Amino acid sequence: MHNLEKLGWKKEYDVLEDNVARVISVQKNSYRISDGDLEYLAHLSGKFLNESNSPLDFPSVGDWVEVQKIPEENKAVIKRVLPRRSQFVRQAAGNRTEAQIVAANIDIVFIVNSLNHDLNLRRIERYMILAYESGATPIILLTKRDQSTIDEIEDAIASVSEVAIGVPIIPISSLNGEGIEELLGYLSDGKTAALLGSSGVGKSTLINSLLGQEVQETKDIREDDSKGRHTTTHREMFMMPNGSMLIDTPGMREIQLWDGGTAIETTFQDIELLEKDCRFSDCRHTTEPGCRVQEALSTGELSEERFQSYLKLQKELAYEERKQNLKAKMEEKNKWKKISKQQKENYKYRV
Repeated sequence: MHNLEKLGWKKEYDVLEDNVARVISVQKNSYRISDGDLEYLAHLSGKFLNESNSPLDFPSVGDWVEVQKIPEENKAVIKRVLPRRSQFVRQAAGNRTEAQIVAANIDIVFIVNSLNHDLNLRRIERYMILAYESGATPIILLTKRDQSTIDEIEDAIASVSEVAIGVPIIPISSLNGEGIEELLGYLSDGKTAALLGSSGVGKSTLINSLLGQEVQETKDIREDDSKGRHTTTHREMFMMPNGSMLIDTPGMREIQLWDGGTAIETTFQDIELLEKDCRFSDCRHTTEPGCRVQEALSTGELSEERFQSYLKLQKELAYEERKQNLKAKMEEKNKWKKISKQQKENYKYRV
């Protein structure tokens, strides 16, 4: 057996451990895997490709995979993906109704935003929904602490805490090390975390700081709007000096939801609690008497921006569900058309 434990292996799968590895890098159709001792370049077996029906079936960074190694060539063939404990999934970019796995088998999601005028509470809400839906624990990192005043930091924490209820918020500086010790308190031996955020928030700089070397390219943000430029182009998992693992991901300025029916209740638990106090159980929170939500809006207890975000995300999730259901019906219909066509051809051949 190889040193899988240092990659977070929990001996929870019914598989020969000599044939197990973890995906540490994905770049288009190229995979880099590790068994804890050696790294291999890997590709998918023909059987895997033939039996895969969805992008969710394919390996992602953090996945445990069963492989056939070719040691003399330093290569391997991925035969199957082992069941995931958690997965961070979003709607793929573009117009296709298709899921994209960002990272798998993660314990912690670090949602990274910078302490400048690119701080976006609505974007944090989206990340929170996907983080809760993934099964991992969300933690907010506010980077570039060294460029902000104490008052600016306190104001930012207060604003973020209103949309990330009960979630740890850590202001950090990768340059002078402020807040890094608190961050490392969540990265214990064997734990896997993923850094998620838009371009320019400092994910790559943080990776370099934690590893003590330049492993990720970094670029300065634009001065006019504090928005970043893409530097990380693929997803990759790094081993931290304390025995934990940290996954860096490309910046995602537009993050579309894939699922989140239950996670939205957790993310917007403040509004969910208000709704329970409405006089009518089917209250639409418009002109109904005894509406607790409208009362909270009128007194400032609940901001109009957060409430509108809640309604927008509910509609978006409902729309996404309808699209997915329609796609599933069309795929099922096409499958039976092919089966029927094949049966007719077989009948003609027998006759």
